[in-house]
Amino acid sequence: MSGPERRYRSEPLRSLHLVAEDLHAVGAIDKATLRDFDLACLTPVEPLRPEAIRRIRETANMSQAIFARALNVTTSLVSKWERGEKKPSGPSLKLLALAERKGIEAIL
Repeated sequence: MSGPERRYRSEPLRSLHLVAEDLHAVGAIDKATLRDFDLACLTPVEPLRPEAIRRIRETANMSQAIFARALNVTTSLVSKWERGEKKPSGPSLKLLALAERKGIEAIL
């Protein structure tokens, strides 16, 4: 289902994705095909700067330890992200992006 929180690579890809969702809703395409459209049409998650990660955590009023538990990572890793020694990727980056857009409650 589409919503205002989705960002698309372009307006034509937005239209194509909405059509694919409608085709899935009526059974014309399967879930796997719809996921392919998701990957092709939606804007990928952008890397986060250390300051942004700290801001997300501080906005959530969480210590590094509690924030790490929410993300299922170590406190040490959150500290390294915030110092710029390491960069989040994969599921961690996706969760951080979601928390940035919708608040920490979206991932708890």
